[in-house]
Amino acid sequence: MAWTLVLIVVLSSGAASHEGTTWLNETGAPPEKPVVWCRSATYPVINCSWKLEKETHLGTSFLSTYRVGAEGEAHECVQQSSGGNSCSITKIQMFSSDPYVLNVTAVNALGSATTLLFVFQDQILKPDSPEALKVSPIPGEPRKLLLEWRPPRSWLFLKYFPLKYLIRYSKEKGSAVHMAGPSEKTSFVLTGIRPRVRYRIQVAAKDFLDNGEYSDWSLAKFGTAWGPE
Repeated sequence: MAWTLVLIVVLSSGAASHEGTTWLNETGAPPEKPVVWCRSATYPVINCSWKLEKETHLGTSFLSTYRVGAEGEAHECVQQSSGGNSCSITKIQMFSSDPYVLNVTAVNALGSATTLLFVFQDQILKPDSPEALKVSPIPGEPRKLLLEWRPPRSWLFLKYFPLKYLIRYSKEKGSAVHMAGPSEKTSFVLTGIRPRVRYRIQVAAKDFLDNGEYSDWSLAKFGTAWGPE
């Protein structure tokens, strides 16, 4: 009887230990490769972000470095906060023909995983939207509207890297959309519009050299051309 009791205790203890090990594995996992993407809202800065598609259920940190070209010297891609999910490349070699090779490594107690991303700034350049769009009637001009706006504040060195602008407009209650531009100025006279009709207008910006893509459209503004009292 005593030997039987001892055997039962040992088997019960082993089962508890096994169950404990299974429970620990279910609450933590090594990271998979981070999903990484980059965008540049202005010369000479590249901002990159990343995420894990599957939760690790463990504290996970990220190491971020970059090189110019595959054989270049490694530099830190600066994170705003430790353990964050973004970093900035600020030491840009303007008009380099070599890509920036970004290395993002996710690390936790059970392992690590790395993603390499090849980045060309001229391909990911996308300004922020133009700001403070204003639509005004022009006295004595029943078929014209004056548009004025400001470049995005985030776009640096406008003197050396100008922007061009595209205008989108439509009747407030119409479905047809029209385009005007591009224009290098921050004002534009919209012509050929219908008198006494209210129009919906937006503006987008792009690098003057046509690198990258247009910004998102600005906030819409509305206006009606001048009409006699």
